[in-house]
Amino acid sequence: MFVVATAGHVDHGKSTLVRALTGMEPDRWAEERRRGMTIDLGFAWTTLPSGGTVAFVDVPGHERFVPNMLAGVGPVPAALIVVAADEGWMPQSAEHLAALDALGVAYGLLAVTRADLADPGPATARARAEIAETSLGAVPAVAVSGLTGAGLPQLRAALDRLAAQLPAPVVDDPVRLWVDRSFTVRGSGTVVTGTLGAGRLRVGDELELAGADEPVRVRGLHSLGEARPEAAAVARVAVNLRGTPRDRLGRGDALLTPGRFHHTDLVDVRLAGDPAADLPATLTLHVGSAAVPVRVRPLGPDTVRLRLARPLPLLVGDRALLRDPGRHHVSGGVRVLDVAPPPLGRRGAAAARAQVLAELDGRPDLTGELRRRRLIRASALIRMGVPVHAEPVAGDWLADPAHWRRLGEQLTEEVARHVREHPLEPGMPVDALRQRLALPDRVLVEALVRPPLRIHAGRVGAASANALPEPVALAVRRVRAEYGDRPFRAPEADRLVDLGLGPREIGAAVRAGALLRLADNVVLLPDALDDAVRVLAGLPQPFTLSAARQALDTTRRVAVPLLELLDRRGATRRLPDDARIVVT
Repeated sequence: MFVVATAGHVDHGKSTLVRALTGMEPDRWAEERRRGMTIDLGFAWTTLPSGGTVAFVDVPGHERFVPNMLAGVGPVPAALIVVAADEGWMPQSAEHLAALDALGVAYGLLAVTRADLADPGPATARARAEIAETSLGAVPAVAVSGLTGAGLPQLRAALDRLAAQLPAPVVDDPVRLWVDRSFTVRGSGTVVTGTLGAGRLRVGDELELAGADEPVRVRGLHSLGEARPEAAAVARVAVNLRGTPRDRLGRGDALLTPGRFHHTDLVDVRLAGDPAADLPATLTLHVGSAAVPVRVRPLGPDTVRLRLARPLPLLVGDRALLRDPGRHHVSGGVRVLDVAPPPLGRRGAAAARAQVLAELDGRPDLTGELRRRRLIRASALIRMGVPVHAEPVAGDWLADPAHWRRLGEQLTEEVARHVREHPLEPGMPVDALRQRLALPDRVLVEALVRPPLRIHAGRVGAASANALPEPVALAVRRVRAEYGDRPFRAPEADRLVDLGLGPREIGAAVRAGALLRLADNVVLLPDALDDAVRVLAGLPQPFTLSAARQALDTTRRVAVPLLELLDRRGATRRLPDDARIVVT
């Protein structure tokens, strides 16, 4: 299917032309037919000579209904510009063309109507000259008469050629269906219509209603008046929604593929039109079928920040336009550069931001986004419209490679500083490191740890078990010198203090494997366990606590926790009579 929107001055015969081409009445309201003037959007379709189908979105031409016109044109890829031969180029011709240009519409066709009433030559020449200065460029022109039918075959053929020029729709893209009409059908419930510009819809699909928390489900689909199990872009579709009240959505809302769009009320954009400095403080942003008041903050000569009155599902690269409804003036088109811009709280932040935006062209760029954002979730980039083809550094997180290297270096420096300042601690807590590095997720800290560092018990420290502060190492050497020939004699508490081993120093030595803790203030050298097993294995089996104490030449204070530790490790086994055997 090929979808085209009409455009042109009021009473230049847009609806008459659509009626003559399709045999359908595009004016849906009795008031429109009574007054002979289109007020709201109309829809009709016909088969072209090639066998393809063209669907028309017929828009009102009166200046009072420009918002309705923009709701119809916004999602449509091509335009049929209508100019009457007997009146020529008119004010609404110019405003509609400015809107098409602002939205970046690049495919179109000129129909000069009422060719039976006047020579179409002058009107054609003027219109083509005006159109050539816009995004549409040079367009074919056909002189027609909706009343007599003259030129209609040529117009049909021109529509066929226009359809052949359009780029192939991307049916694998996520769905963003801008709603241009909603109503209730008895027995079916809520129905919405719109132009499906990309993606594919199927009966049973679960969608997301922009701005709402709960999902909606497709109960039925119609296209060109027929029920269908699915519809692929580009197409005019009517979607019957299951269990969704009529008052929940209307024109300007959107149905979305879940999790694929960023809802934002703050965007940075590039202007194509009035200079940023000349814009009023408030305007209306038209995008898709939505019209939302915005507050304008100029940043650079052609860049501004827009604060939207309500969030919209926008993507990097989206085209929209700004209009001043008070002056009936299209201020110009905008290209969305950033849908999640940083705050501008510091002095000079706006000027710095303008420099960043000056380098952006509105095309999604993964490398550039990572460079600017440094760290971001892949899912967040996808919702912004940025394709992701890089491997995460941790979980769902992507990182700019240079920033990631700097973070690794900073982590090493922070751990070394912490060790210097807290030599008796077993490393720096992961959460403290996360805060020092300003990281949003502790999994990023864990991913940054590389040898010779390691994570143990929630702390990042040296992988070497022998890393001890020199005062503690000296105290351990003194223990070894004093008790090396009496390995099962433990220093008393006061002697530990004399040796320089308080609770924190003992903890550090035990964590480093330099001492073995049996109980509070009961420590031995680390090879005492293996030596004890060898000694006990030489005793008649089973052996008693007293026999073990004598063989080890130690006290009950040491022997009891030592044997209990050997039991727990499976080196010895305690029997019912409290005797023990060495397990070989």
